[in-house]
Amino acid sequence: MSSRADTARGLPEAMGGAGSRAPGDSEPPGATGAHVTAARTGEAITASALHAAATGADTFPGALREALNRRGLSLQRVSERLRVRGVTISQATLSSWQRGRSQPERARSLRAVEVLEEILELPAGALRSLLGPRRPRGRTAPPDAEGATLQILGEDSVVEKALGARFRHFNQETSSLMVHDVVKVGESGTLSGISTTNVLRASRAGADRAIFVLSFDDEAAEPVDIEVSCGRLAEATYLKGLKSLVLEIHFGRRLAKLDTTVVSYAVEVSPSETPATHYERWSRTNLHEYLQQVFFHPGALPSDCHRYTREKVGDPPRARRRIPLSDAHDVHVLTSRCRPGVHGVAWEFGTGTSGTGDRPG
Repeated sequence: MSSRADTARGLPEAMGGAGSRAPGDSEPPGATGAHVTAARTGEAITASALHAAATGADTFPGALREALNRRGLSLQRVSERLRVRGVTISQATLSSWQRGRSQPERARSLRAVEVLEEILELPAGALRSLLGPRRPRGRTAPPDAEGATLQILGEDSVVEKALGARFRHFNQETSSLMVHDVVKVGESGTLSGISTTNVLRASRAGADRAIFVLSFDDEAAEPVDIEVSCGRLAEATYLKGLKSLVLEIHFGRRLAKLDTTVVSYAVEVSPSETPATHYERWSRTNLHEYLQQVFFHPGALPSDCHRYTREKVGDPPRARRRIPLSDAHDVHVLTSRCRPGVHGVAWEFGTGTSGTGDRPG
């Protein structure tokens, strides 16, 4: 299982960070109507309806998303259709446009917008008229919470799929200061439990909850018991198809800006079929301190343990360093000024002849 502020094979994955916007935010007036009209009639919607369908100030991203949904086209298919018409725009760029992380500004990109209007059966100028002013070049502001999360997780991650519409506002109202993970490996070498204590600070007034996503590598590993010792458990949803557990924990009060709170939870896991080999936590922000402990059953002691980091989920591990097993049958990693990225511990079960160090199972 791994943690997304984190990750580990056979272990759950816990999202670091907290303070999400409350789910169920309503769409702006006109958005639903425009979508329903287009779906029922199959006709191109007007520029004014597209404008109404956009969310917030990012009218171009909202209109583009609406048109893509109406036509039922994937970004890959749109990219291919653009290329057939002599315009090369990657899926990643299209994704950034529809998320509002960037906008078309160069001549080639503006030409692509015109072709997009044809592909999406929109009136000429329907998308281009919604573009905002050119963004300043040179030094740029740090990415927003969603952008920072995407930099670590990538597009279409398990976390994004598990949260759905809530992903856009995922834990934007708080950030983690300190995290302590305790992972327990059972006698069979599989994950038996994980507990996390997270110190959070509010980035804006009114934050009152956090969402955490724990993901499992093995389908047989499922949460069987959840205990929240700091905070109040408001949601615990296990998505079997995604092998992920979504926890929403309320703080019990609304925080003032820069106020702190502590969230602690523990998850007991059913035995899986495959021994665990690592645990990871990912973080989109700097942590003041991160402590990771892995406790092994005396009958399933590893022959070797390493710490490592990744720039983002899926990248090759780097900065590998061996860490010793203590007399208490645990290893730990303490990192101060922990930078954004993925931080993990990996272990191997040897093939020796003695009881200790033998591969379980």
